[in-house]
Amino acid sequence: MSGMKSDMHDGSFTDQSDLTHDQAQEKLAAQMDLPQFSPSGVALDMDGLLFDTERIYWQVGDTVLERRGKRYCEALQARMMGRIGLGAVQEMIDFHQLNDAPESLLAESDQIYGNLLPEMLRPMPGLEGWLEHLVASGVPFALTTSSRRRWVDVIFQDIPWREHFAFILTGDDVTHGKPHPEMYTTAASKFAIKPQEMLVLEDSGNGCASGVASGAQVVAIPNEHTMKQDFSGAVLVADSLSDPRLRRLISPVK
Repeated sequence: MSGMKSDMHDGSFTDQSDLTHDQAQEKLAAQMDLPQFSPSGVALDMDGLLFDTERIYWQVGDTVLERRGKRYCEALQARMMGRIGLGAVQEMIDFHQLNDAPESLLAESDQIYGNLLPEMLRPMPGLEGWLEHLVASGVPFALTTSSRRRWVDVIFQDIPWREHFAFILTGDDVTHGKPHPEMYTTAASKFAIKPQEMLVLEDSGNGCASGVASGAQVVAIPNEHTMKQDFSGAVLVADSLSDPRLRRLISPVK
């Protein structure tokens, strides 16, 4: 039965060989149980969700620690994700018992990151289509990232989609980094809605925990660097921004 896909959800066999891949995925998504939820606002993480910056951070961490005879690893990366500036490098210092001051380590990391960013920055698969879907839905959406505003400005400087974001929250705008819920309680306040009315998209365990703790509905979209992390509390773990299940959570305005 090559070239043929079986659909057994209703006990019947359906030949889907005449469907495109996208049509087949949409058909499958339509048969899946999804949360009954109509968000009044959507909060989007940036690093690892909208842009493939985690591999840049990995190279930064690897370079910084190699200079000190240490190794960057997934366990350390998971601890640093979602932390803000000095808090992130403090995790590195504690993990490897470094003697560096957080301020000097952050400055060194910033220099490496700034050099790598122009040549390594890439959007995550499905980004443009997902943003088009959000704009068509009429549901307001915002950026909620632990990155500092200086880097958000660099990343978005040539991105035409920036004007569609209702607002941008960065690590400079909150006191506590993820997994603390402050980022998402603040976002809900700026949307003028309850956290329970907000949909959060995150790629990391810390980000997911932050959204869940705020009371928001969270969809996790792991990437190659975060797929082993804990996404407890997420209403859906999607494959990518192109996952049809994700799009079915928010319907375009008709």
